[in-house]
Amino acid sequence: MTDPLAAEARRLRVEEQLSVAQIRARLGIGRDRTYALLRGVPPPEWTRRPRARDATAERRRAHSKAMTDARWGAYRAAGDEARAAEQERAASAVGALDDRDLLMLGAAIYWCEGSKSKPWRSQDRLEFVNSDPGLLALFLKFLAGCGIDRDAANYRLLIHESADVDAAMGWWMERLRLPVERFARPTRKRHNVTTVRRNTGDDYHGCLVITVPRSRQLYWRIEGVIAGIRAAVEGLAGE
Repeated sequence: MTDPLAAEARRLRVEEQLSVAQIRARLGIGRDRTYALLRGVPPPEWTRRPRARDATAERRRAHSKAMTDARWGAYRAAGDEARAAEQERAASAVGALDDRDLLMLGAAIYWCEGSKSKPWRSQDRLEFVNSDPGLLALFLKFLAGCGIDRDAANYRLLIHESADVDAAMGWWMERLRLPVERFARPTRKRHNVTTVRRNTGDDYHGCLVITVPRSRQLYWRIEGVIAGIRAAVEGLAGE
């Protein structure tokens, strides 16, 4: 049988958002009795005030972070400088890319990121998906070296439904100089409330899909390049 007093105390807590003192005054009961009736019922948000212990812990965390930043700041700065110097040295060693370089690089990145034939599905067209504009620009350069212009490929945007789709499409068109008439309807990814997304904000532009119609022969060429790279690597391993 439900205790009418307990039911009323819980109603005052949940519906009217009263504090323990207010419920005691309303029902005319003692403090311990009130707490017993409200067992398991969370307090109203407005009654939750930061405790002194919490404030002290927060100050200690802030002080510890400041000390750590001061101690390791110079070390991090030196690491950033070393990283930038190494990146600059490596970039300068690349130089200009010739047709052979583009053929091998394009085949390699496609084999890593593109759609490939399966025993149960033959691949008769190239389909390359990525979010890195530099990698996509390299793939477009590879296609151009194989005689396929930007106007011959098809493009489609894969993007989260909460993003600005029109702005993202415009960004890709401008960044890679792509013709608007070759874009298909974008594919929107539905929002999942349980997923914590990191790819948000103005820098999020989704992924771009590049599809090359009737490109079976080029796919065969990529297979051949990859086979040649494998053979060369195996030859080096045997030395």
